[in-house]
Amino acid sequence: MPSSSTTRPTGNTRTTHAVRTATAVVSALGVLTLSACGAADTGRSQQAGTGAKTVNLTVPSWVGAQANTAVAAYLLENELGYEVKTQQLGEVLAWDALSKGDVDAIMEDWGHPKEEKSYVEDKKTVVRAGDLGVTGHIGWYVPKYFADAHPDVTDWKNLNKYAKDFATAESGGKGQILEGSPDYVTHDDAIIKNLKLNLKTKYAGSEAAQITAIKKYAKEKKPFLTYWWTPQWLNAQVEMVEVKLPPYEEGCDAVPEKVACGYPNTPLQKFLNADFAKNGGEAAEFLKNFKWTTEQQNEVALMIADQKMSPKAAAEKWVKANESTWKTWLPK
Repeated sequence: MPSSSTTRPTGNTRTTHAVRTATAVVSALGVLTLSACGAADTGRSQQAGTGAKTVNLTVPSWVGAQANTAVAAYLLENELGYEVKTQQLGEVLAWDALSKGDVDAIMEDWGHPKEEKSYVEDKKTVVRAGDLGVTGHIGWYVPKYFADAHPDVTDWKNLNKYAKDFATAESGGKGQILEGSPDYVTHDDAIIKNLKLNLKTKYAGSEAAQITAIKKYAKEKKPFLTYWWTPQWLNAQVEMVEVKLPPYEEGCDAVPEKVACGYPNTPLQKFLNADFAKNGGEAAEFLKNFKWTTEQQNEVALMIADQKMSPKAAAEKWVKANESTWKTWLPK
């Protein structure tokens, strides 16, 4: 969601989509409860072969990542006989918990170079578990109806020309760029300053609140500029066009206060606790094998967020319709 530096925390754009924490999205979409036990206990999980077969998964606050966890949990429980416990954590906290063994896996990471160096390379308490199969991208977007009427708005050099169109009562005469949660780590304030844009960031408070605002603007056909990301299920309902920022180049986001470039495309990654990866048996092998497409993730996310299905019900419906896909994830 996006955040998206992705998540997407330090000053690296691969870290921008957001330290997406479980805040208002929880109340909007419902807490993701994938087992009778609810939220995960703290402490190390009991892994296969050491008693109860339990897997602890972290649940990010954005619905696309919730879809990953829902489907993984459903299959772990119904095909492999594990008990799955879940815990809602912000992204940096999830990395800390993963290193300690309080959770066993992160199913969708948008890039945390600082944590990767500390836990994967130095401490070796976390291991890579491969691509999720989904590529994430953060950017600035305007509604298609506004871009159709004003084609040059899609070039950042022309944004000051349209600042008055994006202005709100709270933006102090500047154009507003709508943000999600204040916990998302982005470079937008630096980009605005360094590109000398007459814009001001405004935080909706959560992904759910941002979606509500976007839907309201779209229903009223009002112009808006927003920090946004793909994949995201709302993109199938509200057509938006990306504003071209200066192209991302490796290292252009190395110094947070000097960022003057756009965001990269980020192949989303999975990570496992190192002990779990070694001793987690079929559960660890299954999570390494888990890989699906953007379209498949969006399908489940849409059921959860828009159709108001519980994550477990959405996962069950998808699993029943896509056996040929998930069968390949099961341990041989």
